[in-house]
Amino acid sequence: MQALWMLFATFVFSIMGVCVKLASETYTVAEIVMYRGFIGIIFIYALILQQGGTLKTRLAWQHLWRCVVGVTSLWLWFCAIALLPLATAMTLNYMAPIWISGILFVIAWRSGKRRFEWGLVAAIFMSFAGLTLLLRPSIHAEQLIGALLGLCSGILSALAYLQVRHLGQLGEPESRVVFYFSATGFVAGLAGCLFDAITGGTTFTLLRPHTSYGLILLLGIGVLAAMAQMAMTRAYRLGNALVTANLQYTGIVFASIWGILIWNDVLGWLSWLGIVIILASGIVATFYNIRSTAASKSMPPLDPIAAEL
Repeated sequence: MQALWMLFATFVFSIMGVCVKLASETYTVAEIVMYRGFIGIIFIYALILQQGGTLKTRLAWQHLWRCVVGVTSLWLWFCAIALLPLATAMTLNYMAPIWISGILFVIAWRSGKRRFEWGLVAAIFMSFAGLTLLLRPSIHAEQLIGALLGLCSGILSALAYLQVRHLGQLGEPESRVVFYFSATGFVAGLAGCLFDAITGGTTFTLLRPHTSYGLILLLGIGVLAAMAQMAMTRAYRLGNALVTANLQYTGIVFASIWGILIWNDVLGWLSWLGIVIILASGIVATFYNIRSTAASKSMPPLDPIAAEL
């Protein structure tokens, strides 16, 4: 059953990516981030009330760091989706587990808590080889900025996840972490919209008319993100962490299919080979990450829901 929940989550996330790419033709990234955050606030706060929780926290600074890094990553990812083929943007962002494993390995190895593991190091270097194959044949000169934004998004997503895990170790519930992330996204998006209105002389987004098509896309982005997060959380709670984590990569397959069907995206065989290598590297890195996490009783199970992807 956990496999079905994870497949559902990745499928819904891929549809959210489609909505983001379509919405970027009408709305700025600031607007998309703002509305996504607003819908997330409503959804998560309702969940907190249902669970009898509270928004009070003694870890304000830790939340602030996680939110700033996470919202920046989300912003860059949405920019990459607007500029790149959907499958390429998804792949760059889904490299986060590889970055996480590399960071954790270096920290543990330098502190003497972990032996040098050639398998993990090989997986990380394989991911860079796959990245080279993916970007060189499929990204044109005008898409270079999008590629860099997508790559930075994956790195920042890894840092945000590590901070979320730290918050979990300190006893913060998932719903509170996600709520403050959504709230920060709303504030950041609102500030971006105000900045665009002041500097660009355009009508402030909350005051200008919206088409039904645009509203459906914005509503879909927020609702689909919340649905996928809930399904992914349930998948991790019910099933084997390694199996569930590896099923997350099916999102790249779904994104590839949407790209072909909607935008006629055509990736060469070298690009597909790069995606396969990155997927294989991610699976290996996830295995090492979960194994090291399970070996430490002070760390909670892997839960990418915290990364908000």
